[in-house]
Order: sequence, then C-alpha cells, then structure tokens
Amino acid sequence: MEEQVVLVDEKDNPIGLMPKMEAHEKAVLHRAFSVFVFNKKGELMLQQRAASKYHSPLLWTNTCCSHQRDGETNLEAGKRRLEEEMGFVTEIKEVFSFIYKAPFDNGLTEHELDHVMIGYYDDAPNINKEEVEAYKWMTLVDVQKDIEKNPQEYTEWFKIIFDKSFEKLTNA
Repeated sequence: MEEQVVLVDEKDNPIGLMPKMEAHEKAVLHRAFSVFVFNKKGELMLQQRAASKYHSPLLWTNTCCSHQRDGETNLEAGKRRLEEEMGFVTEIKEVFSFIYKAPFDNGLTEHELDHVMIGYYDDAPNINKEEVEAYKWMTLVDVQKDIEKNPQEYTEWFKIIFDKSFEKLTNA
C-alpha cells in the first residue's frame, strides 16, 4: 500500500490523508519534517539522496527528511526516519516550522508545512543505500557558500530552509 501523507491547513490542522504521489502530483499542502544533525564541532551532517529517488536524486540535503504518518508526532517521525535512512538514533527537538512550495522538473510539486528539528551525534552513520548515496559533515558557513556556488547540487527545500532560516539554525 502506498504511503499516505497528512494533509493540513496553513495552521497545521490535519484535514485528511492522501497517497504521497497524488499529493505531490496535485501540489496539496501536507505535513513534512526536516532533521538537521550536528556534531560537537558544530558541523552539519549532510546526506546525498540515493540515485533511485523519484525526485532530487543525488542532490545534497539535510540529514534526513520525510513525512509524518497518521497519528505520529513530529518527533516520533523524525526519529523513525533518522534511523531508517541514516542508521542511528539520537534525541531531537523541533525548532521551527514553515510552509514552502517547490515544483520539480518531473511534474511533481512539494507543498509542505515543514517541521524543522535538530539533534546532535558524533559518530559515523550507518546509511541505508536504498535511501542515501553518501554523507559528509560541513560547517553551516561552508554549506551556505557552497549553495551559492553550486545551487544545482542541493535540494530545493534545503536551499529554502537555508535562505529563510540560517540564523535559526546557527542559534538553535
């Protein structure tokens, strides 16, 4: 059965469920999350999306991101997906949320109310190769400079988060 996403209004009130692909085809607002994991040096763990992903393959992005399941809290969803994609568990906290809309070349559109969470971890992840091609650690300043120099190498939502929320991430 195809994964369902939680449709929401602009105040994050659930208004229904829809298959994930249909929500992306119709550009319907739905709940999502983005996890940012930092190490003791203040570096961010980035992931390169797997080549098999249906959109944004091989692009660099935050540590992990996905969609909450029906009845799942934001933190439960973030921890679940962090373990599924990156192979580790750590405490996370939500720091802010925002709405964005980003169309893709393949006809799909991300229209999400994204809950941004941060956590801390210092070891190497055990990446799931079906989800993640590679990972690397970078300072936020270096990420920001690289996005300016090579924007085509990063996911749309990651660039939006960085543009709108750089200070929130650096002060979290």
